[in-house]
Amino acid sequence: MRSMSQLGNDLYTGKTSFPFVGRRRLWFLIAAILVIGSALVPLIRPIQFSIEFTGGSQFTVNGVATTDQLMATEAVLSVVPGATTKVVTIGDDAVRVQTDQMTDAESREVSEALATAYDVPASEVSYSFIGPSWGADVTRTSLWGLAIFLALTFLILALYFRTWKMSVSAIIGLVDVLIITIGVYALFGFEISPAAVIGFLTILSYALYDTTVVFDKIRENTSEDGEVSGRTFGDSVNLAVNQTLVRSINTTVVAVLPTGAILFLGLLWVGAQTLTDLSLSIFVGTIVAAYSTIFVAAPLYSLLRENEQAIKTRDERVVTARELAGTPA
Repeated sequence: MRSMSQLGNDLYTGKTSFPFVGRRRLWFLIAAILVIGSALVPLIRPIQFSIEFTGGSQFTVNGVATTDQLMATEAVLSVVPGATTKVVTIGDDAVRVQTDQMTDAESREVSEALATAYDVPASEVSYSFIGPSWGADVTRTSLWGLAIFLALTFLILALYFRTWKMSVSAIIGLVDVLIITIGVYALFGFEISPAAVIGFLTILSYALYDTTVVFDKIRENTSEDGEVSGRTFGDSVNLAVNQTLVRSINTTVVAVLPTGAILFLGLLWVGAQTLTDLSLSIFVGTIVAAYSTIFVAAPLYSLLRENEQAIKTRDERVVTARELAGTPA
């Protein structure tokens, strides 16, 4: 069995090659299924937004002897029947309760009910209120941040690679990452919070970095296309993806392992919600980003360029030369 270093060497020289470009129709079909499925998931299981987006009241009970969540729910319902509650355990001795928007009087009564239920002093229960206007501001700011990020990405890549087709391929790859990641959130009932949004922008940056490295290698390979290299444009793109495959895998593993450790600590040990939200989005998005660069962005760029007349003519000459030499395509 070959070692990873030997595999990397074989991929770089072309001795071993995976057909990322040659089988792009299959990869595009899989990508389309994943994107459409992710887009349809919220219709069946609505996306869960945090209180920062929806608005509401939040109560935190510290120093509890038990973290039984049912006690918190019953305490809230005893004051406001029919109220929607979400209870989260924080560490070993605290409970966070999020509810619908409440009046000041109702908030005080719920605070007292929680203190009584958990048998703690009233001073151990704190509460805050987040209005719908603030939630709307957070939503608007998040969307603006995403739009500016994508616009700058398109412009910078177009200037750096001197072709808008690389920008289009990269942007489609980033949108693919974003939609699938949000679909995973909706499917498993993960909550989207401001920290998760920061994580989304972080993984888009990671996906952009990964795509740029692969595209840079593509540019290097395609600059020597034609009779000199004996490769078609698609061959050069596929070679570039294979040459950077091991690097992509290693980078993904290196990013996923510490993020997974932080997620585990935040979710099961520390109970830090912000840390969990941030690490979860990065964990899911990093895996999706690696897939998107290899199976979507690079093959799509090859598809967009292969029909250009100059490239098409050059590829035909290469194929003809191969046939004359008896070399398989």
